[in-house]
Amino acid sequence: MSTVRIDGIETRYEVVGDGPPLLMFSPGGFNSSLENWSSMGVYGRLKLLDRLPSHYTCVLFDRRESGRSGGRLERLTWDHYVTQGMGLLDHLDIGTAHLMGGCVGCSAVLACGVARPERVSSMVLFWPAGGAHYRRKQHARIEQHLAFVAAEGLGAVVELARAGDAGFSEDPRVGPWVTVIRSDDRFAAAYAGTDVVRYDTLLSGMSRVMFDRDTVPGAEPEDLMVLDVPALVIPG
Repeated sequence: MSTVRIDGIETRYEVVGDGPPLLMFSPGGFNSSLENWSSMGVYGRLKLLDRLPSHYTCVLFDRRESGRSGGRLERLTWDHYVTQGMGLLDHLDIGTAHLMGGCVGCSAVLACGVARPERVSSMVLFWPAGGAHYRRKQHARIEQHLAFVAAEGLGAVVELARAGDAGFSEDPRVGPWVTVIRSDDRFAAAYAGTDVVRYDTLLSGMSRVMFDRDTVPGAEPEDLMVLDVPALVIPG
C-alpha cells in the first residue's frame, strides 16, 4: 500500500495488474475502502480482483473519509471525489483511464465523467445506488447523527467513535468522519471543538446537495444524457 497527499488530504492506494489503467471507486457508502472490492457482499463473491488485474492496471484507493485515507471537516460534494480521483491519476502520471464504480462509487464515476470527460475512456457502473428509498435513508441517517450531536455534543461523537468499530452506516451517531476521528488525534480534537451550529450547517448542506434526487446522484441527468463517454450499467 502507498499514500499520496491530494488536495491536502492523505489518500491510501494500491496499484495491481498490467494493461490499460482502470481507476476503481470502491463500494461501501461512507466507508468506501479499497478492501471492499474483495470482501463486501457481491463484490467479494465475484472476486473481481482475481480477474481484472490480468487485463488492466487496477488503481484502488480508500475514498477520502474512508478506510485509512484522511479527511477534512467541510461540506462534502461529489466534486470532492472527482478531485481525489483525478489527483490520483495525476500522481501516477495517467492521462486517461477506464473508471469503475461499485454502489455509491458509481456516483463518483458519473461525476468524473461529466466534469472530466477527456480523461475517462469508459465507465463501468456496477450496481448504482439511487432511488427514493435510498435518498430517504441517507437523509434519515444524517438527521439521526445531527440529533445525537444536538443532544450530546461533538465530544460525545468522538468518544463513541473511539469506543467501537461501527461505521456511519451501522451507527449513524458516529457520523461520516468516523474513520478519520479514529485514526487522527489532531483531527479528532479539532472536530470535538467545532461549533455545533456550524457543524449542523455543513451536514445539512451536504445532505441536500449529495442526495437531492430519486435517480442515481453524482451528476445532473441532463448532463448524462449528452455525455459521449461509453458506459456499461450493471443493475443490482
